Amino acid sequence: MSSTIKLTTKRQATFPAKVCEQLGLKPGDEIDLKPRVDNGKQLWVLQKRCTPPRPWLGSLRAYAKNASGHSIKSMRDSIVRSRAPKL
Repeated sequence: MSSTIKLTTKRQATFPAKVCEQLGLKPGDEIDLKPRVDNGKQLWVLQKRCTPPRPWLGSLRAYAKNASGHSIKSMRDSIVRSRAPKL
Protein backbone atom coordinates (compact mmCIF):
# COMPACT_ATOMS: atom_id res chain seq x y z
CA MET A 1 0.00 0.00 0.00
CA SER A 2 1.32 3.42 -0.92
CA SER A 3 0.08 6.71 0.48
CA THR A 4 1.03 10.31 -0.14
CA ILE A 5 1.05 13.00 2.50
CA LYS A 6 1.13 16.68 1.54
CA LEU A 7 2.49 19.34 3.89
CA THR A 8 0.69 22.63 4.39
CA THR A 9 2.54 25.95 4.51
CA LYS A 10 2.67 25.46 8.31
CA ARG A 11 4.36 22.07 7.78
CA GLN A 12 1.31 20.24 9.05
CA ALA A 13 0.26 16.93 7.54
CA THR A 14 -2.87 14.85 7.43
CA PHE A 15 -2.38 11.11 7.47
CA PRO A 16 -4.78 8.93 5.50
CA ALA A 17 -7.28 7.08 7.69
CA LYS A 18 -5.96 3.67 6.59
CA VAL A 19 -2.42 4.59 7.68
CA CYS A 20 -3.69 5.79 11.08
CA GLU A 21 -5.65 2.57 11.54
CA GLN A 22 -2.60 0.44 10.70
CA LEU A 23 -0.43 2.43 13.11
CA GLY A 24 -3.13 2.37 15.80
CA LEU A 25 -3.23 6.18 15.92
CA LYS A 26 -6.08 8.23 17.34
CA PRO A 27 -6.56 12.02 17.48
CA GLY A 28 -4.18 13.51 20.04
CA ASP A 29 -1.63 10.67 19.83
CA GLU A 30 2.02 11.59 19.45
CA ILE A 31 4.32 10.02 16.87
CA ASP A 32 8.07 9.57 17.19
CA LEU A 33 10.07 9.94 13.96
CA LYS A 34 13.33 8.02 13.92
CA PRO A 35 15.89 8.32 11.11
CA ARG A 36 17.27 5.14 9.63
CA VAL A 37 19.57 4.38 6.71
CA ASP A 38 18.73 1.29 4.66
CA ASN A 39 20.82 0.36 1.60
CA GLY A 40 22.19 3.90 1.49
CA LYS A 41 18.73 5.50 1.54
CA GLN A 42 17.57 7.86 4.30
CA LEU A 43 14.32 6.52 5.77
CA TRP A 44 12.11 7.72 8.59
CA VAL A 45 10.36 5.27 10.86
CA LEU A 46 7.05 6.34 12.41
CA GLN A 47 6.24 4.93 15.81
CA LYS A 48 3.35 5.73 18.11
CA ARG A 49 4.69 7.25 21.32
CA CYS A 50 3.71 5.12 24.27
CA THR A 51 2.45 6.80 27.39
CA PRO A 52 5.05 6.39 30.12
CA PRO A 53 4.02 4.04 32.88
CA ARG A 54 2.73 5.56 36.09
CA PRO A 55 4.15 3.33 38.83
CA TRP A 56 2.57 5.51 41.53
CA LEU A 57 -0.94 4.80 40.23
CA GLY A 58 -2.65 2.59 42.79
CA SER A 59 0.36 2.59 45.11
CA LEU A 60 -1.74 3.57 48.14
CA ARG A 61 -4.29 0.82 47.61
CA ALA A 62 -2.50 -1.47 50.09
CA TYR A 63 -2.83 1.14 52.84
CA ALA A 64 -6.56 1.53 52.27
CA LYS A 65 -7.27 -2.21 52.19
CA ASN A 66 -9.55 -3.27 55.05
CA ALA A 67 -9.43 0.28 56.39
CA SER A 68 -12.55 1.68 57.93
CA GLY A 69 -13.41 5.33 58.30
CA HIS A 70 -12.69 6.28 54.71
CA SER A 71 -16.14 7.56 53.97
CA ILE A 72 -16.61 11.12 52.73
CA LYS A 73 -18.28 12.01 56.03
CA SER A 74 -15.38 10.67 58.10
CA MET A 75 -12.86 12.56 55.95
CA ARG A 76 -14.80 15.80 56.29
CA ASP A 77 -15.12 15.29 60.05
CA SER A 78 -11.35 14.74 60.24
CA ILE A 79 -10.71 17.97 58.36
CA VAL A 80 -13.04 19.89 60.65
CA ARG A 81 -11.29 18.44 63.73
CA SER A 82 -7.85 19.36 62.39
CA ARG A 83 -8.95 22.94 61.71
CA ALA A 84 -10.57 23.40 65.09
CA PRO A 85 -8.69 25.76 67.44
CA LYS A 86 -6.54 23.96 69.98
CA LEU A 87 -7.48 24.74 73.55
